[in-house]
Amino acid sequence: MAHAPVWLTYGFTYLAAAVIAVPIARALGLGAIIGYLAAGIAIGPWGLSLVSNVQDILHFAEFGVVLMLFLVGLELQPARLWSMRRPIFGLGSAQVLGCAALLWAAAWAFGLPWRVGLVGALGLALSSTAIALQVINERNLMRTDSGQKAFSILLFQDVAAIPILALLPLLGVAARASEAVHPHTAQDVLLEALRTIGVVGAIVLGGRLALRPLLRWIARSKTPEIFTAASLFLVVGIAMLMLSVGLSMALGAFLAGVLLADSEYRRELETDIEPFKGLLLGLFFIAVGMSIDFGVILRQPFAMLGLLLGFLTVKALVIWLLARATGMPYQERPVFTLMLAQGGEFAFVVFQAGATFGAIASETASLLIGAVALSMLISPLLLVLLDRVLLKRFATLKSAPQVPEISEPQSAPVIIAGFGRYGQIVARLMLAQGVPATVLDHSVEMLEVAHTFGYRVFYGDATRVNLLRMAGAEQARILVVAVDAPDQSLKIVQLAKKHFPHLQVVARARDVTHWHSLRDLGVTHVERELFESSLRTARTVLELTGLPPQEADRLAERFRAHNIALSERMYEHHNDREAMIAVAKQGRRQLVEQLAKERQERMAAAEAGSGLTPDVPQPAEDS
Repeated sequence: MAHAPVWLTYGFTYLAAAVIAVPIARALGLGAIIGYLAAGIAIGPWGLSLVSNVQDILHFAEFGVVLMLFLVGLELQPARLWSMRRPIFGLGSAQVLGCAALLWAAAWAFGLPWRVGLVGALGLALSSTAIALQVINERNLMRTDSGQKAFSILLFQDVAAIPILALLPLLGVAARASEAVHPHTAQDVLLEALRTIGVVGAIVLGGRLALRPLLRWIARSKTPEIFTAASLFLVVGIAMLMLSVGLSMALGAFLAGVLLADSEYRRELETDIEPFKGLLLGLFFIAVGMSIDFGVILRQPFAMLGLLLGFLTVKALVIWLLARATGMPYQERPVFTLMLAQGGEFAFVVFQAGATFGAIASETASLLIGAVALSMLISPLLLVLLDRVLLKRFATLKSAPQVPEISEPQSAPVIIAGFGRYGQIVARLMLAQGVPATVLDHSVEMLEVAHTFGYRVFYGDATRVNLLRMAGAEQARILVVAVDAPDQSLKIVQLAKKHFPHLQVVARARDVTHWHSLRDLGVTHVERELFESSLRTARTVLELTGLPPQEADRLAERFRAHNIALSERMYEHHNDREAMIAVAKQGRRQLVEQLAKERQERMAAAEAGSGLTPDVPQPAEDS
């Protein structure tokens, strides 16, 4: 019987471990990342020993890191970074530099060499982008003050990884030179720095000049898989170039992603690679779990415990002070602190690269990697403890003294939950018509903007039944649900239907799925947030193509009525995906056929009446 090749055996092992461990971790409320780490530990040298070759583990992890950093770079468009430059480079630099400075000082106080302390401090100052974004998405924090600030810090950390990775070879040269007492240490360090700057500059300039023509030429082949292969070839080629001059492959992959993020082919690349993103990140975490050297942990248990508690305490202190200095609400500070206090995936890259370049010893790197991995393992547990203990206490505290709260029952006939872009328009029209409305919003920043322009908005989370009762829900006639998050919107509607059934609910639907969920709850007045504005845009485009305004208005109104009727027909089958898709396709086909028939009838009538072909724009024929 023929033996399976090594790559097939390893691939089966990794996939089997992930398929078993991740669902179990999610069922326990620990998150997918913990499942991947546990899977790696289980099949690694300190588990079942299904994979024991350390070199294979490191290469596997390195390949996952290279692809992960390429995807991170692909998402970092220069325009996006520039629009968030103040919180990114202000708050982000304060977090990284503040944590690194204190950790470096602590390492120096314990008598560690300055190079080892610097590498450890820079790596431990970084946080887990994957874990933090998972927490933000699960708790719908992206629209909150803590979510926005955490995202800005994570973006800065992604950018800060570039100079940190570029610094490691220089520290390695300095370490080797000091050990050998080389007489030209300064010259070697200077040459290494110049080589690093030259290679990075050549990649950036050459990529910007040659990348778009190359991708355009490949795109003309109209072969999607070749386009994807060419993109991966670019990543691997740049990574090999960086490795050939002694720099980090991960740095090269990140640069390749940034170069592609600024091209017109970015969306196509994201569409091609996005399905693999989760697996690639999972692959990386499995490799990290396998590479944890528990022998070092067992030999130095007190050092590991001290390192773990020490760096978590220092980071938590700095992050909490930053949250307080920026005026973050009390209720949001604990989760914000824990999101960023644990170590991150970039720390693994830093420590592995530091050991490779000789900046730190391999055993020291293993100790640091173990501390970071343990911090990522206990982070979900700390969040669970936080939810059950501390947040109950903070929920009774005021988020900020200047935020107005409902101190007495309101009696307006209309309650508006959410004062964002959507809710503002509804509230302004009510105010202009003289209709009293009680407006609620849980964003401190949004309330400050509202007060600046003279609007009276109360602070509060409309998913709390006591707050709705204080807002006058028992006497009001209409509840407008204008919040952005679908989960929060559905929760508000459920509370209103259960405790205040007399209220007429008018809700904002983010998409079709949200629309169906609201209809399931008995809400009949549902408005899709972009439907009307998109329809007006389409009508404008029809006019610009040469269609008379009256005809464009008629077509837009015809499409509107057809779409509303089709949505009702699709709702009857929304629990059966195949049937719903069939109804959607049938409705679209009927609309196209009906409009084509009406065009032919109008053209025939015009020809019969005047003997001339009407001046109606026709589609251009292919030349």
